[in-house]
Amino acid sequence: MTVEPLLAVSVDLDPLPCYYRIHALGEPPAELRDLVLRRALPRLAELFARHRVPATWFVVGEDLDAGAVGAASAAAARALLAERHAAGDELGNHSDTHPYDLARRPADEVARELGGCDARLRAITGGRIAGFRAPGYDLSPTMLAELARLGYVYDSSIYPAPGYYAAKAVVMAALRLAGRPSGAVLTEPRALAAPTEPYRPSMAAPWRRGQAPVVELPIAVTPWTRLPAIGTTLILAPAWARRAALAAMRRRELFNLELHGIDLIDAELDGIPGELVARQPDLRVPLDAKLEALDGVLAALAAERRAVTLRVAAARTQAA
Repeated sequence: MTVEPLLAVSVDLDPLPCYYRIHALGEPPAELRDLVLRRALPRLAELFARHRVPATWFVVGEDLDAGAVGAASAAAARALLAERHAAGDELGNHSDTHPYDLARRPADEVARELGGCDARLRAITGGRIAGFRAPGYDLSPTMLAELARLGYVYDSSIYPAPGYYAAKAVVMAALRLAGRPSGAVLTEPRALAAPTEPYRPSMAAPWRRGQAPVVELPIAVTPWTRLPAIGTTLILAPAWARRAALAAMRRRELFNLELHGIDLIDAELDGIPGELVARQPDLRVPLDAKLEALDGVLAALAAERRAVTLRVAAARTQAA
């Protein structure tokens, strides 16, 4: 029986402090703390609406906390996300404070991080939250157990892309040698050999198949070569490489296309400091060029696949 191919587009709304931590740059200017939500989210929402693509937005909980970001910024963020929820998009849990080492933390800290964001999102949606994505793609058995306890339907953290892992390791090693260790951590290496299609993970080893009540929806990589097929790499790739990646992904029943809010930030228009631009390659691409690339990607995918939220994609996996 032929299975209908699905497209699920998700956006990790990591604020700029996350990127400053990755590159060991200290704290960003305070006025840029909410830039991703304030500037990138509306741009992405407009792009998705043009292609009639519902999105799943993975939210960092403290961006909704007046004590962390200020009353005005928190209220504006809640209003933007409430608007997306009302439009039929999904809100997902991306932890409360986005600690890159969450997979290495004890159960009580994991519960606070997941539970804190969950409570903030429920206050917006008025209902249960279905999905989670781990900071830095690092999923542990402790995190999976907490998701099961919370009654989540799916996780979408596994990113089985050896090339990404290798590049990240090189950057982290260079920063360490320079005396500026990165705030990021290397993920569990066994996850690089995880299944690339949706599966039920093992509670003790989420990178293997098992019988967990939570479905795993791996982030898109190409068949066989396991090259990244996420928004950032598609934006940076030349047109021929984008076309090749999309052609390879036709074999996938689910194209779990992950983007980041920073993908539609423009260094000049949005006032990004040069210290971050120098280290973040996608910030050196003008907004118009990024919009053109993503517009073409979404047009091609929406013509071949039914666009759904990750919640809907997970429901199909559960039913199967």
